[in-house]
Amino acid sequence: MAMRKLAIAQNSKGKNVPTQIIQRAIERDPAPLHGLMRAPNLLLVCTLTLLAACSKAPEKVEDIRPVRVTVLNPANADVTSELPGAVQARYESQLGFRVGGKIIARQVDVGTVVKRGQVLMRLDPKDLQLAQAQAVAAVSSAASNRDTAKADLKRYQELRGKNFVSQAVLDAKDTAFKAAQATYDQAEAAFKGQLNQTAYATLESDVDGVVTAINAEAGQVVAAGTPVVSVARQGAKEVVVGAPENQVDQLRRSDDVQVRLWADPKQLIRGTVREVSPIADPVTRTYAIKIAIPDDTPNVKLGMTAYAAFISKTSDDAIKVPLTALLRVQDHSVVWVVEGANVRQVRQVPIEITGQHGNEVWIRGALKPGQQVVTAGVNQLKPGQKVTILDAPEASLPAAKAASAAATSGAAQ
Repeated sequence: MAMRKLAIAQNSKGKNVPTQIIQRAIERDPAPLHGLMRAPNLLLVCTLTLLAACSKAPEKVEDIRPVRVTVLNPANADVTSELPGAVQARYESQLGFRVGGKIIARQVDVGTVVKRGQVLMRLDPKDLQLAQAQAVAAVSSAASNRDTAKADLKRYQELRGKNFVSQAVLDAKDTAFKAAQATYDQAEAAFKGQLNQTAYATLESDVDGVVTAINAEAGQVVAAGTPVVSVARQGAKEVVVGAPENQVDQLRRSDDVQVRLWADPKQLIRGTVREVSPIADPVTRTYAIKIAIPDDTPNVKLGMTAYAAFISKTSDDAIKVPLTALLRVQDHSVVWVVEGANVRQVRQVPIEITGQHGNEVWIRGALKPGQQVVTAGVNQLKPGQKVTILDAPEASLPAAKAASAAATSGAAQ
């Protein structure tokens, strides 16, 4: 009886009977169900039969990967590196006293515009004035000795003319006069030198410019030659930037430098690389690059923040791609190139890396400008993989444009 009721799951032609019919049969006579519970194997077979009858065969889904692409830039691309810097004077002097002493006055501040000959600082001149007075006394003493020796020489020359003294005595007087004259000359030269030393107690600017630094204050004792004031000469200016060590050689060859001031970013200033430091800064570990700008550039002040863009050309066969487009396969690098119009597939193209800047690299290989290269999802692809492009560039979708135009035309009609 139980077997006959379960047999209603299939008709004589082998077709499946709806599950609701089986459920209603069980509700009218649950006894067969109890019999089936005592026959677990039979129940399992029936359950699997019912599940197989109700389920559908799974549809086969084609593996299509979504990717992002970029259109290859033309060869001989521009390489741009932008570095921050500051405006500085091309010529800057660090001034110091020629003599040592105690500073008693500072007459300028940072930013003071000074003229040639203007006093910047003063030293205590007391010791120098005493030395000058000593030199004056030495000159007076030497002058007296010289005049005495000169008078003796003249008198003995007259006596020699009358043959009252020997020639040896006259020669001795002549020698004494010459020694006195030399002593006078020495004393006079010492006096002039001490006069200059006294004048060195006043520090003056030797150029027209701007004070950029003060390294000593009043009351401080400084040695001769110690820099105490820095003065930037008016006129020629330059922008100084710090370049990382992996870009120094590339920036050195840059033939076009564009400078923009942070205060006026719309003003474009053409500059040229004047000097590249051969030694890295011990603190920042960067190499100073000095960029000369025209002297007549308006609104450029010392200390302003500036940005220098170095523009150069790559080799004729170099192409620029994002760093994410590269895939390492065994011992070489490759990129995925998208091919096909309706059905898009990818293939590997071996490449050679010729340079890198930031998140972009320049590569060389069997590539042409205008081709599409995968930039996202490169690790999930295999040769011949079908792909769909996310946010495809406009230039790479001519078919989509044509289809959209046709649809718009049909809707208008």
